[in-house]
Amino acid sequence: MLIPPFNEQSAMQKVRMAEDAWNSRDAQRVAQVYSEDTRWRNRSEFVNGRSEVVAFLQRKWANELEYRLIKELWAWHHDRLAVRFAYEWRDDSGNWFRSFGNENWHFGADGLMITRYACINDLPIAESQRLFHWPLGRRPDQHPGLSELGL
Repeated sequence: MLIPPFNEQSAMQKVRMAEDAWNSRDAQRVAQVYSEDTRWRNRSEFVNGRSEVVAFLQRKWANELEYRLIKELWAWHHDRLAVRFAYEWRDDSGNWFRSFGNENWHFGADGLMITRYACINDLPIAESQRLFHWPLGRRPDQHPGLSELGL
């Protein structure tokens, strides 16, 4: 596990590790990088503790089908990272969306995330406008990131 203080390389690694975990859509796996008493704000929802993280993610991925995410480091300082992201998903009626957001992360000395604040906006898109086409799971290394895609 990567622990603070972060430098550019370790911060970028931490972001990619988070992206990979979220793209697994395995709520238990994702939750392991958060402290037992983690606190989140995700849109207008407040999540407290690792067990609530698991429940939140299970609900999320039951509704956001074919979820594919790209994260990018925005800034870092000691034990804090700022991340921007975009993900594509569809609902159960076949409507596609691209969700854009920013996250602020704060880590404990053990490398577990203590707080996560996420602001997210959803943009309806046509299926033909999708940019994230890799098979479900980890984004391939050769797939462009947000900046390369102009997002």
